[in-house]
Amino acid sequence: MHVYIIRHGHAIDEGPGLSDESRYLTKKGRKTVREIGRVLRELGVEFDAILTSPLVRAVQTAELIAERTDYVDVIEALPALAPGVPPRIAAAELASRGVHVAVVGHEPGLSMLGAYLTGRPAFPPLRKAQVSAVQDGKPLWMIHPDTLEKDRLLIS
Repeated sequence: MHVYIIRHGHAIDEGPGLSDESRYLTKKGRKTVREIGRVLRELGVEFDAILTSPLVRAVQTAELIAERTDYVDVIEALPALAPGVPPRIAAAELASRGVHVAVVGHEPGLSMLGAYLTGRPAFPPLRKAQVSAVQDGKPLWMIHPDTLEKDRLLIS
């Protein structure tokens, strides 16, 4: 199974009248996520499923990734990807969704999920709009959101 762990792009700050759950992507966040999606398409990445946290910024990120990678199926909001949910709960949902699954969410939950999937005590925290690929429990590669370069994913 290939799992593509994707952190949401840059979002506006929480403020009066705007809860954390309602925060949405900034112009910079949308641009970076679109570029990440383009790189994924150029790498030939295709998804059987895209799962996302139900929070607005994650849903928007998932939609932009889907658009850029020509994914036309349903994007599923998965409550297990919301902040504060133990990673084993989200991990249990992945296998039934296909072989190539994108997971869009938040830190520190995503790095905890990465550690869980790789059977390691820790996983490198993801920067905003970063993608980290894990195949059959092994770390593969990551895409740097600033440089858009693919690099080996090194974990301890």
